[in-house]
Amino acid sequence: MEETFFQKLQRVKIKDIGHVFLFLAALPAALIYRLFRKDLWLICDNENEARDNGFYLFRYIRQNYPEQDAVYAIRKTSPDSSKAEKLGKTVNYGSFMHWILYLTANKNISSQKGGKPNAAVCYFLEVNKILKNTRIFLQHGIIKDDMPWLYYENTMMRMFVCSTEREWKYVSEKYGYPDGYVKKLGICRLDGLHDAITEENQILLMPTWRSWIATPTSASYEIEDVSDFKTTEYFKGWSEFLGSTVLHEILEKYDLKMVFYPHRDMQPFLKYFEINDSRIIVAKWPEFDVQQLLKTSAYLITDYSSIAMDFAYMKKRLMYYQFDYDDFRKGQYPEGYFSYENDGFGPVCRNLNDALAELEAAVVEKFENKEKYLKRHDEFFDLYDKNNCERNYRAIKGL
Repeated sequence: MEETFFQKLQRVKIKDIGHVFLFLAALPAALIYRLFRKDLWLICDNENEARDNGFYLFRYIRQNYPEQDAVYAIRKTSPDSSKAEKLGKTVNYGSFMHWILYLTANKNISSQKGGKPNAAVCYFLEVNKILKNTRIFLQHGIIKDDMPWLYYENTMMRMFVCSTEREWKYVSEKYGYPDGYVKKLGICRLDGLHDAITEENQILLMPTWRSWIATPTSASYEIEDVSDFKTTEYFKGWSEFLGSTVLHEILEKYDLKMVFYPHRDMQPFLKYFEINDSRIIVAKWPEFDVQQLLKTSAYLITDYSSIAMDFAYMKKRLMYYQFDYDDFRKGQYPEGYFSYENDGFGPVCRNLNDALAELEAAVVEKFENKEKYLKRHDEFFDLYDKNNCERNYRAIKGL
């Protein structure tokens, strides 16, 4: 969904203005600090988590290259903060010290485009070339859609990590990065997916977010009325699925449990879902870890989430349930190089009956993956090893 300047302005908050002054105050301190920390790597993921590619790289560096000056940025109030602190130095995300380190760092590394002391202020400084620093995008997942906000003109990032030949080719040709900026290295967290121990009766239901619902602006109403979450297609579609008598019968008949874990940006809306089946576990952040759920689950049901790539990487069976496809394409991501029907790692269902029928068929077949999708796995994942962190480290070191 292409937004106007005014609509983007609606996302700016008062705290963003305050960060302008933090930036100005941190500048002189960083100039001095830089004399003593000439090869500082500042690494982060989402401000409240240490669970993504940044954390996996940080842990790898601390375990294998402890001489590298590396700091991980995370909120001190995060439940993951202590996990990062046990490995090495951390800084409170969004703090004055975070600004100093951001301006000091030789390399700023993140799995999030907005991984910086303040996304709005840094975006303005970086894209307008007021602030020139070396930024590395580890990525949050494997790209399959057209995401204009990640085009070079909107990021000015020095390195953009991809995981497959098709993704690398697409980003290299479409996103406008200079030659050599896009690198096929593999996202770091894939290293942790080679030792999965699966619970054969666990199904993971993990729909992705809807940007026009999670962070509404006036543009959201071009998709649907978002003033009442319970009237949105997202709520109605997943409520219908979770409340289905057929679903409950399948879970009971085959002695299964289902873990419902929406994207973190949709977690605030969990309170609206009424689930009256003890076999359905409502997974709330931060009690549940996404990668652990992926590794322990035997089957995945998602809609458009790139997390399906991680699940498929383990050669596990999955299904795409896409009841609001047109709205998603209009409101969130236009189509890219990846077709769910022709390239996906499981069947695509567009209505409830088909989705439930596909689920029961998978259960009856004990979640054994089909040869068609295993072949697609082999053709798509041309990097399939435990060396992603090492490749990322060496590529960053070589910049």
